[in-house]
Amino acid sequence: MIQLLLSIATHSVALLVYPGLLVMVSFGALVELAWMRASRKDWQWPDLPRRRVTPVLATIALCSVLASVQLAAPFNPVAGAERSVVLAAVGLAFTAWADLALTVEFVAAPGLLLIAQFCWLLAVLGPAVEPESLRPQVLGNVLVPGLLPVKVACGFLYLLALPALMRLWPLSPPADRREKPRLDAARILTWLPYCGLFTTLFVPPPADDALGFVRFFGITFLVAAVAIGLGVFMRRRGEAGVRGLYARAVTPFAGLVIAIVVATSVLMR
Repeated sequence: MIQLLLSIATHSVALLVYPGLLVMVSFGALVELAWMRASRKDWQWPDLPRRRVTPVLATIALCSVLASVQLAAPFNPVAGAERSVVLAAVGLAFTAWADLALTVEFVAAPGLLLIAQFCWLLAVLGPAVEPESLRPQVLGNVLVPGLLPVKVACGFLYLLALPALMRLWPLSPPADRREKPRLDAARILTWLPYCGLFTTLFVPPPADDALGFVRFFGITFLVAAVAIGLGVFMRRRGEAGVRGLYARAVTPFAGLVIAIVVATSVLMR
């Protein structure tokens, strides 16, 4: 009974505080402000998100928290054996399509979004083929030279998919175009899960100490900065350029990643 209560308390802390909702919102708000500052020439302080919690936002919050507790963050109360990259992938996949399921008018270019999500899932699950483990911290700790091409290719594909999944690209539906900027609550909730999962999968896990804490969140902030840079670049390219990029460049590169994963799996056996 005591162990059950301790387990409930531990998981509650993970879900609601660290690395869950509280840290997720704090991290996301900082990065979202940086994104708005970088993406707008005429900077003005944005309005706060609407206080009303919609079904879409509630779904995104729940799925994002589920994904966040799977991260290999230092001092994560959830034991490493209980974490799974599949749970993180499924949770974040639902955040990308919550708008489509509940409010389709707020989804821009659903076809391209599907391509981006497929590429992202490939990047997440590709490194797990040879280690045959779904624990995020195990995948990040794999440093076998033969798997380096897979990790590099999947990491690059992951970053290319981020601007679409985070809605940083210039494609936006008419219903979402506002004259005055407003903090995007849904995006705030997903910054940490997406960027932290990259750190978890492609960087060796940090130790449970202060240096490891700084290292993990420093790299995660760096991933967010790369995503912001890609988003700004895509906005300068315009809608036509972005559509061409995902249709003619990212998709063939995903095919190349599949070939690398298959070849590596065969050669490593």
